[in-house]
Amino acid sequence: MTQLHDDQLTAQVEISNIGGIDHSSLTLHSGVNVLTGKNATNRTSFLKGLMAVCGSEKTSLKADADHGEVTLTMGEDKYTRTITRRNGVVSFDGTPYLDDPVLADLFAFLLEDNEARQAVARGDDLREILMRPVDTVEIEQEIESLQSERDEIDTQLQRLDSLEEQLPKLEADQRQLEDEIEEKKAELAEKTDRIESLDTTVDETREEQNEYESKIDSLRQARQERQRVEKRITSEQESIEGLRTDREELAEEVDSYDSVPDNRISEIEQEVQRLRGQMQQIDSIVSDLQSVIQFNDEFLDEGQTPFLQQLDGTDGSTEGDITDQLVNDSTDVTCWTCGSTVETTQIESTLDELRTIRNDKMDQRKTLQGRVDDLQEEKSSLTRTQQAHERIQRKLADVEAEIDDRTDTLDDLKAQRAELETRIESLESEVEALEDIEQSEILDLQKETSRIEVEIEQLRSDLEAIEAEIDEAESELADRERLERQRDRITDELGALRTRIEDLQIEAVEEFNSHMDALLDRLGYENLERIWIERTETEVREGRRKVTKDQFELHVVRSTDSGTVYEDVVDHLSESERELTGLVFALAGYLVHDVHDHVPFMLLDSIEAIDSDRIARLVDYLDSYSDYLVVALLEEDARALEGSYPRIESI
Repeated sequence: MTQLHDDQLTAQVEISNIGGIDHSSLTLHSGVNVLTGKNATNRTSFLKGLMAVCGSEKTSLKADADHGEVTLTMGEDKYTRTITRRNGVVSFDGTPYLDDPVLADLFAFLLEDNEARQAVARGDDLREILMRPVDTVEIEQEIESLQSERDEIDTQLQRLDSLEEQLPKLEADQRQLEDEIEEKKAELAEKTDRIESLDTTVDETREEQNEYESKIDSLRQARQERQRVEKRITSEQESIEGLRTDREELAEEVDSYDSVPDNRISEIEQEVQRLRGQMQQIDSIVSDLQSVIQFNDEFLDEGQTPFLQQLDGTDGSTEGDITDQLVNDSTDVTCWTCGSTVETTQIESTLDELRTIRNDKMDQRKTLQGRVDDLQEEKSSLTRTQQAHERIQRKLADVEAEIDDRTDTLDDLKAQRAELETRIESLESEVEALEDIEQSEILDLQKETSRIEVEIEQLRSDLEAIEAEIDEAESELADRERLERQRDRITDELGALRTRIEDLQIEAVEEFNSHMDALLDRLGYENLERIWIERTETEVREGRRKVTKDQFELHVVRSTDSGTVYEDVVDHLSESERELTGLVFALAGYLVHDVHDHVPFMLLDSIEAIDSDRIARLVDYLDSYSDYLVVALLEEDARALEGSYPRIESI
C-alpha cells in the first residue's frame, strides 16, 4: 500500500457544479471516512467528483451549469479537473491524479453502477472484466519477438556445434601441413648446400637462373591467387545454394498463410467502438431505470413522495411543489408525468414494467458484450497472422536481395579466375621453354630449389588459411557461453510472459475465494456455506479453427437445517448476498492489479441491501486495503460503525 507522509494524512477536496452540488469543500482523513445522511444529500455526487479529479469521466455536470471543477490537495501536491459543456458536448481537462483511470474505475470506485461490482448480478464474463486492463495483444507480440530472437540464437548455436565438430579435423590438417613444410625445408636445405659446394661464376647461368626464378615466382603468385579465388567461388556457391533453399522454404511458408482481408481489422475496431457506444447507452439507461425503481420503491414503502429529480439524473437536492404532490396520506398519488391522481397500485405496475425493461436492457448488454469479445479475439488472431506474414515476407525479400548480391559477386570471381587461368597458362609455357634449354648442373639445382620454395610457400599459405579458420572457430566457440546465457534469459522471459496471464487468473481466483471465505465467516449468512470461483476451459471457434478459452465459473454452496450441503445457483442469491459477492470480486481485481499502488482512494456507495451490522463488519474488513476508504451510508447504517471513524454529515 502507498505510504503517506505526515503532511499527506489528509486530503482536501473542493467541488463546484458536480451532480447536485453547487459548491462543497471537505477534508478526508486517512482510513475510513463515512459520508452519512438521508437520501438525496449529494453523497454520490461528492464521490463522483472525487472520481473525476482522480481521472474518471464517469461523472456529470450540475444540470443548470456549463462549467464544473474539482480540486484535490494532498500535502504539497495539488490536482485539478474541469468539466465543460459546450453545445451539448461535455469535455474534461486539467491535471488529474491518474493519467489512465481504467484500473480505478473497475476496481476502486465501487459505486452502484461499477462494472466489476455488477458483474455477478448481470451475469457478465468475470474473466473478461478481470483481464481487461492487461494488454494481451502486446504480450503476444513481445512473445513473438522473443521467439524470433531465440530462433536466431539457436541457429548460431547450431553453427557452433558444426564448428566444434570440424575443429579436430582442422587441427589434424594443421599438424600435417606443418610436417610437410618441415620436410620441404629439409629438402631445400640439402639442395642449397649442394649449390654452395659448386664453384661457378658464369654470368650466363646467373642470367638464366634469374629469369627462371622470376617466372617461377610469378607463376607461384598466380596459382596462389587462383586458389584463393576458387575458395571464394566455392564459398559463394554454397551460400547461394543455402539461400535458395531458405527462399523456397520461406516462399512455401508465405503461401501457407491465409491473407487478411483488406480493412477487416479497421472494420472490427469500428464495430467494437460502435458496440461499446451502444453498451454505454444501455448502462446509462439501466442506471437511470435502477435509480427510478429504487428511489420510488423506498418512498412508496415509507409512504412518502417520489422525487421527480430521479428521472433527470440529479441528486434530488432541489425540492419543489411537484415532489410534494406525488404522494399524500391516502393510497392515491398525483402522477408526476401527467398530473392526474392515480392509485398506488398503478405506480407499482409501472415500476414492474420498468423492471422488465431494465432486465431486457441488461440482456441486450450481455449479448453486445459477447459480440465485442468475439470481435476482439478475431482482431487479435488477424493481427498475429498479418504480423507473422509480413515478417516472413521481409525475410524472403532479404534472402532474395542477398542471393542477387552473392550472384553478382560470384560472376566477378569467375571472371577473375578466367583471367588468372589465362595468365597461368602463359607463365607455364614460358617456364617450360626455359626448362627445355640445356642447363648446367647448378642451374638444375637452382630450378629444384625454386620449385621447392614454391611448394613451401603454397604449404605455408594453406597453413595460414587453416590457422585463420581455427582461430575464427575458437573465437566463435568462446562466445557460446554468452549465447547460451542470452538464450536462457530469453527462455525465462518467454516463460514469464506465457504464464503472466495465467498467473493473474490464478491469483484472482485465489484472492476472491480467500476473501469470500473470510467475509462469509465474518458476516455470518445463514445456510450459505461457500461462494467460490472455479477456473474452467471451454472450446470455442475462432475463425476457421477451434481454440480453448479460460472462463471463471461462480459456484454457490448452501446447507439445509439438517446439515446437508448442496450446490445452489447464482440466481438464487439474495440481494445482500449478491451485493457482497460483487464487492469481493471487485476487491480481488483491486488486489491482483495492485490498484493501491496507483490511487489512494477506495469509494463505496449504495450498499443498503446489506444490513447495518454486516456493513460495519465489511467496512472494518476493507479498511486495511487503501489509504482512504470513503463510504456513503444512510444514518441508521452509519450508527453501526465504530465511533472513531470520521463522519461527514453535510456536503
